[in-house]
Amino acid sequence: MNGNGAVVEAVEIFKTFGGLRAVDGVSLRVNRGECFGILGPNGAGKTTTVRMLYGYSPLEGGWLRVFGLDVASRRRSVVNRVGVCQQENNLDPDLTVLENLLVFATYFDISRKQAETRARELLRFMALEHRSDSRVPELSGGMMRRLVLARALINEPDLLILDEPTTGLDPQSRHQVWEKVEELKSRGLTVLLTTHYMEEAARLCDRLVILDQGKILVEGAPAALVREHVGRYVIEVREPDEDLRAYIAGEGFSHEDLGHRLLIYGEEGETNFLKIAEGYRSGGCAMRMAGLEDVFLKLTGRDLRE
Repeated sequence: MNGNGAVVEAVEIFKTFGGLRAVDGVSLRVNRGECFGILGPNGAGKTTTVRMLYGYSPLEGGWLRVFGLDVASRRRSVVNRVGVCQQENNLDPDLTVLENLLVFATYFDISRKQAETRARELLRFMALEHRSDSRVPELSGGMMRRLVLARALINEPDLLILDEPTTGLDPQSRHQVWEKVEELKSRGLTVLLTTHYMEEAARLCDRLVILDQGKILVEGAPAALVREHVGRYVIEVREPDEDLRAYIAGEGFSHEDLGHRLLIYGEEGETNFLKIAEGYRSGGCAMRMAGLEDVFLKLTGRDLRE
């Protein structure tokens, strides 16, 4: 690994599918011991970027190093040190929970004895030891995701890649996965995360990028991005009238006009809220703390991506 602490270094990487540039000159750096997030709408290029980082999908241009190794020429060396928790549930339904881990360990030439020790340790860590003899179809969705995460750790990776690890889970199961990832972070494991959940990104990521149409829009720490692009507060006004629109424009407030709803961003939340609520409110008016979702929607838009 490079002495500068970079686990992943990508410079101007790109990938094309059928004439469409899915990843268009992405440059990023993941430092040792941090959780780095990649956010973006559907089709933004998140999964394609991640797959290039561990050599599953070869890049077509640019420069890419993982652990200081060229991924194209040293793919096997890279893969041996990476754990991947994919979006899909590709567990073997015919095997038990324990057997899924043991079979996967054979891909890394781990001895049977060592594999069983690691597997049982991981099942305890993921609170699945009581289901070691159960078959996959008998598990809940949350248990399956924890098992996929355990499987990604069987080779004791230096880099853990989580590609939308909690999609479709109920809140309790999602929080269980978050707690496990936080514990892994506390042990110094480097984590690369893609997610659609802004709360997940804000809680787990030290730094992140927002990707759209294959390009990076912004990069930074979650809280810093919120302050830079939105501010501390958001004032939401339903059914704004033209007097309010004129006032907002005259004051030069950062805002989004969504027709039946007006979002006003800034640092002076309480002062502005009182002025608007008392003088210009024609519908409902509310103030709240700004969040990462505000940044995401402001930068990528509010149209559906299907």
